Amino acid sequence: MTLTSIVLALSLALPGALSGVSAPAQEATWCPEVPGHRVECGTLPRPLVQGRPDLGAVTVGYARILRRETAGPAKGTILVNPGGPGGQAIAQHETFTALLGGLLTDHDLLLVDPRGVGRSGPLTCGVPAGAVVTEPREGLLRLVGRCADNLGPRAAGYTSAATADDLDAVRAALGIPKVMLYGLSYGTYLLPVYAQRHPERVQSAVFSAAYPIGLDPLGRESAQAVSLTLRRICERSGACDGERAVRDLGRVAARLRAVPARVPLTVGGRNRWVALTEDRFAQLVYSSASVAVGAVPSEVPVVGRLPRALRGAARGDDRELVALMGEIMAGDLAAYEGMDMGIAATVSCNDYPRPWPVGASLAERRRHFERAVGRARPGEFGAFSPLGFARAQADAGDYCLRWPAKGTGRPYVSTGSFPDVPVLVLNGDLDGITAEANGRKAAAQFPRGVFVSVPNVGHVSEFEPSGCVAGVVTAFLRDGRTPDTSCLAAIPPVKVSG
Repeated sequence: MTLTSIVLALSLALPGALSGVSAPAQEATWCPEVPGHRVECGTLPRPLVQGRPDLGAVTVGYARILRRETAGPAKGTILVNPGGPGGQAIAQHETFTALLGGLLTDHDLLLVDPRGVGRSGPLTCGVPAGAVVTEPREGLLRLVGRCADNLGPRAAGYTSAATADDLDAVRAALGIPKVMLYGLSYGTYLLPVYAQRHPERVQSAVFSAAYPIGLDPLGRESAQAVSLTLRRICERSGACDGERAVRDLGRVAARLRAVPARVPLTVGGRNRWVALTEDRFAQLVYSSASVAVGAVPSEVPVVGRLPRALRGAARGDDRELVALMGEIMAGDLAAYEGMDMGIAATVSCNDYPRPWPVGASLAERRRHFERAVGRARPGEFGAFSPLGFARAQADAGDYCLRWPAKGTGRPYVSTGSFPDVPVLVLNGDLDGITAEANGRKAAAQFPRGVFVSVPNVGHVSEFEPSGCVAGVVTAFLRDGRTPDTSCLAAIPPVKVSG
């Protein structure tokens, strides 16, 4: 959404490294304390952009949580990325030690903050996270473009490929022969990039809430997942009619496309109205409403309140829908408070596929984007219009329209070659952010990829409280074989408002 430190100061001539590793663990005052474990922490200097020493360097922070039984060698080292782009690994050490605790008797856990994040030089460039919630789309695109202007040629240093090479430099500095990859959300993009660039260093991998390197820049799978989620929660709960909920979704999206609703919101201590356009509505429904679904089975999640709110809005009564959307936006603002989306914008706009040639002018980009949207077939975007959903993407669609062609990275292109190692991919079947269809594509990238659909949960299925998913993950990492997954059938359906 990095746990290592080094006992000795090393000075290694690593490819791409500027010098060695930082001072011993006791000098890393930020090193986390993990009961029952010794934790080694350090930093590694790295060039910001290969071949451009004039652009300076970044310092990559890492932490290694050593196995409890240190008399013998580790049976493996688990390299974690929690997602983002922008997720801090080191700060989430408690989450990962709890999740993987059963492995940490004889396995080490390696947490590395990606460049631009946490202990690896936090990047800010003027994209307040709250802008995703409150800014009209054009205003958000201008902020993203301003981020690139503020960074200038340094923007080229913040790519998944560069981060993957940082991860491998840390691995080499610590003398770890191979790693077991464990990525969540964006980590399922970053770590496959690592696997392509350093295939001989991968022992096995688990990817949760996954999507493929060659993702659709318009987000079709996520659009279709919203309708599929409504059908599934209605059928499983018996509290609503899924087909009617999907029809209501289409009617509401069409009405908001023509005449946006207004949502009252408190921003920075001041009351204001935020326009609920189709694209903003779609973003809230496919993304925010997918978070933590199934995490508290006794409660009705946001998505479980959606069918009834849509039913009222389809009949002309927006009160429940407006209240629900306002609640989501207020929650997002609270979660984003003080955050800058700079690293997320930079990595997304450097790396992800775009529906226009990178070198095109702004006017040409708009024409390419509009043509790509205009070629959509009926139903490709579920209940939404192609333009409405494509503009709902928080990291794709037209999001990078104003990202400059010169002086920044280029979209990463998969080589098509991945290591022939055991790979497990899990996606929640109520996840709109990383839709189940994308998880299947992510698994298919690997010669030995196995896909598992997790019922009744949303984004990042490990959050379900039974421990079933966590058990499947740890069993696979230990043995490299897909374990018994029958416990998934006991994950209860989400509650739905009647």
